[in-house]
Amino acid sequence: MKLTDVVQFAAASLRGNPARTGLMILAMSIGVAAVVILTGLGEGARRYVINQFSSLGTNLVIVFPGRTETAGIGPGMLLGQIPRELSLDDAEALLKSRAVSRIAPLTIGSSQISKDAKNREVIVLGSTSSLLDVRHMTLASGQFLPPGNVHASESVCVLGAKINRELFGNTSGVGNWVRLGDRRFRVSGIMTSQGESMGFNTDEIVIVPVASAHMLFNTSGLFRILVEAKSRDQIAQAKIETESILFARHGGEKDVTVVTQDAVLATFDRILRALTMAVGGIAAISLAVAGILIMNVMLIAVSQRVKEIGLLKALGAPSAQIRTLFFTEAVLLSGIGSIAGLIMGEAGVLFIGRLYPSLPVAAPWWAVLAAIFTSLGTGILFSVWPARRAAQLDPVTALAGR
Repeated sequence: MKLTDVVQFAAASLRGNPARTGLMILAMSIGVAAVVILTGLGEGARRYVINQFSSLGTNLVIVFPGRTETAGIGPGMLLGQIPRELSLDDAEALLKSRAVSRIAPLTIGSSQISKDAKNREVIVLGSTSSLLDVRHMTLASGQFLPPGNVHASESVCVLGAKINRELFGNTSGVGNWVRLGDRRFRVSGIMTSQGESMGFNTDEIVIVPVASAHMLFNTSGLFRILVEAKSRDQIAQAKIETESILFARHGGEKDVTVVTQDAVLATFDRILRALTMAVGGIAAISLAVAGILIMNVMLIAVSQRVKEIGLLKALGAPSAQIRTLFFTEAVLLSGIGSIAGLIMGEAGVLFIGRLYPSLPVAAPWWAVLAAIFTSLGTGILFSVWPARRAAQLDPVTALAGR
């Protein structure tokens, strides 16, 4: 038999029992769709984290108070005990490094902002004029924090886009006065709308000079210090020199954590890639289940088509030809199921992307290829036994229906 004849024969056999064929294709397509959707979610989470860290800026070294090798949270911090606070003097000292371009000290807290009868709770971020360049933020109008002495507590603030709309409507609040806590601040600038970044919405923050934030919250310590290296090649040097400077300033104690943006990003990337592969592997189990279903149904088909197989063998069809016919049926089932599952999976990914536009859901190419080849492989693998059993039937016995 020619290849076209084999394919037509197998297709006719599948059409002869549409309910059975439809159920097997459905089982295979659900397995492929599950792999595509779950790996798409994992890849979306990975891309989301990468985008969030990229929005922080470039060539960054981040200094945390407290000594830990992970994210700056150690047992002492959980108990409310920090070995030593990071100070503004610590931040300024980092500029002595030849690898450091600029620094942006950060203090964070919450306060009530009010304008006339309008008021609401806001996140207040204390920093310096360098934050605009370090974080790659942009202004919609006005000016950012004034440069100069970081210890100067000037009464100026920069509003997030949403805060400005809530207090001043569609007009710019630049030049107006607002009240933060028990202090009055003049609005010097309005940020452009940038959405969520690293856990908080930048459209809903108020930025003030770091010294003003210390007075507002009655504190002197820093939440973080963002250090920008002069180039990507100097990130490692900036990290080493930052650790050295703070080690000397803190009396020879290693009581801070210094991490590079790339190191944190690489850690998250490894974790999320492993997670993506894990959920993809779990979903692929359903493909094995679908393969077992194909095997069981084809074994039943062999018993139902004994006379047909006997007639083929009586007409001279060799055992290899019988095996080929059953293999072709399995390939058609797996192939159609793979294509249907791929369409279902991509439709599911598209739907999730529309539902959560901030999550860049997309199935990685390797997951799509793996799902398709696994589907075809399981279909062929689990058809070996039924095909072998059909090929071993005695033609005389088979024609007698036994």
